[in-house]
Amino acid sequence: MLDQAIQALGGQAYLDIQDMSQTGRTYSFHHGETTSTGILFWRFVKFPDKERIEVTKQRDVAYVYNGDRAYEVTYKGTAEQDAKVVADYLRRRSHSLEWVLRRWLKEPGVALFYDGAAVAADKPADQVSIMNSHDDSVTLYLDDTTHLPIKRTFTWRDPADNLRNTEEEVYDAYRPTQGIMTPYSVTRYYNGDMSNQRFLNTVTYNNNLSESMFDAKPTYAPGDLLKKK
Repeated sequence: MLDQAIQALGGQAYLDIQDMSQTGRTYSFHHGETTSTGILFWRFVKFPDKERIEVTKQRDVAYVYNGDRAYEVTYKGTAEQDAKVVADYLRRRSHSLEWVLRRWLKEPGVALFYDGAAVAADKPADQVSIMNSHDDSVTLYLDDTTHLPIKRTFTWRDPADNLRNTEEEVYDAYRPTQGIMTPYSVTRYYNGDMSNQRFLNTVTYNNNLSESMFDAKPTYAPGDLLKKK
């Protein structure tokens, strides 16, 4: 089933993606209610662990992720992002559909489980779980007709309060793009509440993105600015 999903996504073309560029509009939610009318974004990803997101019409705010470091770039300069924000981002990235299908499945000791027929986003699906050698798991819901991923979900326990949290991502509006089936709508849920929704306008692959796009060096610390005030 996982092989069918990879083939449906584009087969070797999907596995060989080196980088990706997107434009679109993103919406954030709090307790399931939207908190804005949507923000334009430009997103650049260089696999496996580099990402740059530019927002606003002027593209004058950027969030840069390189390995396990994350930065915010504004008119004030470049600052390291808050540790919790970085931890949340790294957790999502390491459980992302791309990492699971393109990295986890290659790792020694990975275990695969068929959980049976299910329904995801009101569509009939096959439910498959992947567990790595660190006892970390991700569950995928694969369309039983197209075999395309409909939903990805994983759970984690917060070290602060030991409570279990569930994060989900739902993929929709697939379109063929450079030989790769691409979801142009991605919705994220946190403990059952919608937390983010992205609608893509354009997507291109393998643009040979420059490494310099993901270079960032802190020029100030937010705490220092507060002290000066």
